[in-house]
Amino acid sequence: MKIISAFLIFTFCIFPFNNIYCNATVSAQSAIVIEKSSGRILYEKNAGTKLPMASTTKIMTALVAIENGNMDDVVTISSSAAGTEGSSMYLESGEKMTLLELLYGLMLSSGNDAAVAIAEHFGGINNFVTLMNDKAKELGASQTNFTNPNGLPDSSHYSTALDMAKITAFALNNQTFAEIVSTKTYKISGEGKAYSRTLSNHNKLLNMYQGCIGVKTGFTKAAGRCLVSAAEQNSMTLICVTLNAPDDWRDHSNLYDNLFSKYSICHILHSGVPIDSIQVESSTFDSLPVTPREDFSYPLTKDEECSTALTLSSPLTAPVDDLTECGSVIISLNGKEIKKIPLVTIGNAPQKTIFSDENSFLNKILSFFAKLLPL
Repeated sequence: MKIISAFLIFTFCIFPFNNIYCNATVSAQSAIVIEKSSGRILYEKNAGTKLPMASTTKIMTALVAIENGNMDDVVTISSSAAGTEGSSMYLESGEKMTLLELLYGLMLSSGNDAAVAIAEHFGGINNFVTLMNDKAKELGASQTNFTNPNGLPDSSHYSTALDMAKITAFALNNQTFAEIVSTKTYKISGEGKAYSRTLSNHNKLLNMYQGCIGVKTGFTKAAGRCLVSAAEQNSMTLICVTLNAPDDWRDHSNLYDNLFSKYSICHILHSGVPIDSIQVESSTFDSLPVTPREDFSYPLTKDEECSTALTLSSPLTAPVDDLTECGSVIISLNGKEIKKIPLVTIGNAPQKTIFSDENSFLNKILSFFAKLLPL
């Protein structure tokens, strides 16, 4: 391997910024704000502290149910689900609901009864909690442990602001999840049910903050007020998590105001756009252009810029197919690597043959005899 091109400075960011830094007072015991696509932490306060997270637990409950179930599945409500304590969508024993309806009751009304009914549909609470913890590990939420699907108090049920942000960033990529948590009201028909219901989303930020797209509230005496939200502005999605926050609505609004003013998405690399070329041996082509395998964007302030370092493989030997991996590009910020993306070729490079070179002895002979043949 050899370095062909080093530290090319990209300056695509020419967006207007206000000189506003995140100095807002935050009431939360623990808080974090990340940019969704990159995962960059834009603000944090005790973000790695393990704390109870109350009904924000249901973000994972919904994600696991959506990934493992069919939204049209019909669930018969048990007496144990209907009798679950705490916040409720007022299920009644024996009534039937689709899994999708239960998910709306889970996320809008924060139904603890819906959480239990969903868990029972997937083999019971213990089995469902195992699925939740397995998913947390898969997403890198290593400081999280679930013991129930609804967030009711348990000393072994905890997470961190950082872990909840990771889980939410992944969940929002799921179209069904994103649609549910951004819904303000939802009507459940009374047909086949105990009675009809109109559910209202407990997340006041959907009405309070421009661009808010979800996600989930939570409260117990042990956990205090907990809130996970997401907001979109200027093609950037931020996710904010506060745990034990007496003034959570204000915390989220102030953090968003500050950070949307400070940061903007910068497009650093574009897949399909050549950024260098690589030598090809034994081919009719001397070289092929190379491009990043994927696009890369990152939230930056007006005072920040990313640098890139390209490393190309030794010269390729024909034949070379389109999109052949041939090196990597490392993107750095302030001298720290933030992303490594493979480089691939653009186009094909066929292998040279004795017929490929117009000046080869064989081609000269063939050309001579071709001139002697009648047209």
